[in-house]
Amino acid sequence: MSFRAGRILFAVVIIILAGLLGWFVWNTQQTGKFPVRLGLDLAGGTELIYRADTSGVTGDKQGALNSLRDIIDRRVNLFGVAEPLVQLERSSAVAGQQEDRLLVDLPGVTDVKAAVDALGKTPVLEFKLKSPTPVTINGTTTDYIPTGLTGRYVKSAQLQFSTGSTGGTAANQPIVVLNFDDTGAKMFEKITGENVGGTLAIFLDGQSISEPVIKEAISGGAATISGGFTPVQARDLVQNLNFGALPVPITLISSDSVGPSLGAAAFHDGITAGIVGFALVSLFMIIWYRLPGIIAALALVIYMLITIALIKLIPITLTASGIAGFILSIGLAVDANVLIFERMKEELRAGKGPQEASKIGFGRAWPAIRDGHLTMLISAVILFWVGTSLVKGFALVFGFGVLTSLFSAVFVSRIFLQAILPEHGNRAWRFLCSSGFNLGRVNKETKE
Repeated sequence: MSFRAGRILFAVVIIILAGLLGWFVWNTQQTGKFPVRLGLDLAGGTELIYRADTSGVTGDKQGALNSLRDIIDRRVNLFGVAEPLVQLERSSAVAGQQEDRLLVDLPGVTDVKAAVDALGKTPVLEFKLKSPTPVTINGTTTDYIPTGLTGRYVKSAQLQFSTGSTGGTAANQPIVVLNFDDTGAKMFEKITGENVGGTLAIFLDGQSISEPVIKEAISGGAATISGGFTPVQARDLVQNLNFGALPVPITLISSDSVGPSLGAAAFHDGITAGIVGFALVSLFMIIWYRLPGIIAALALVIYMLITIALIKLIPITLTASGIAGFILSIGLAVDANVLIFERMKEELRAGKGPQEASKIGFGRAWPAIRDGHLTMLISAVILFWVGTSLVKGFALVFGFGVLTSLFSAVFVSRIFLQAILPEHGNRAWRFLCSSGFNLGRVNKETKE
């Protein structure tokens, strides 16, 4: 099989695969399978900002904040909110003080009250030792001493009913049994073992609900709360604890919502900008670079199909900044084609045939294209690593766009051009492969 025949076969395979990819994108969009997931700014939704109070954390502060984020994320997912985003942020507060915040984005939820209700009142559970004499902690005089054991270490909770034989609790009264994780079990055993005869108060949202006397060291990682609950209260407490007891208190300080019509308008404007940008770039390439410009436009179509398919399959939550990254990567793909076609033009003017000019043009343009794409990819990785959620959306789509544009601009364009260009072209072929005001003339001085 000759070189050109092999390229023709490759070109046919690429066209077939592009057709299948186009069918996949269209079919999944019509049937709703693998939908494009839209971010808060495009789909509409609610953003809630909470202040996290870490003043009572005596141990690993960052670990407590990470646990807070994971618990809220799990709780939001249990309520079925589509594509939530839960992240930590450290922001400036009054008088230059720094405070820890929790940002919760809920796409598709435009009712702020419904969003707050979806999160619910997740309890803050704490175990504190009662001191025989008042003590001063952080400038406050109190008779309860924090132990560091909180709801962060609760693995699960169960609703049971007492038998009336222990703890002075009447028979058939609802009680809550807590099961700690391994760390919590060791802490609970140590606390009870070192304070036999003392009182270990159990606080829920800052209120004492039970003050049992420690009779012996309790191993096994289980604790019982008998706070005079009604069955409904005990059931709700168990449910909330299983959803996740917060390791630190949080306070809602800000809420904002984007209506579905505004989000739809932003999405429509972004798509329109993408289509117009693609059309203008393709028109310029075709007018200025003629036949190679047509090939570049076809490669751009394949690039768009691949990128959209990746967004659907991974999936990537698409935001307005993500659309901007997508459009920018189109320009990057065209930039690669411009470098290639300009090198081809130089070889044609030097008297080379179209096929040979394309081979040399791709070879000479490749180092610049490789280095340009590599630097862009490094930038995308850095932005994704250190950026906020909006920046990450841009960086992720842009990064995939860089890789896809490299494939389409170099591999696809090269296969198509070398499949159709002849070895020795007449003036018509030279005109089709030239650009701008160059009419395909050979530079006689260079040829000589």
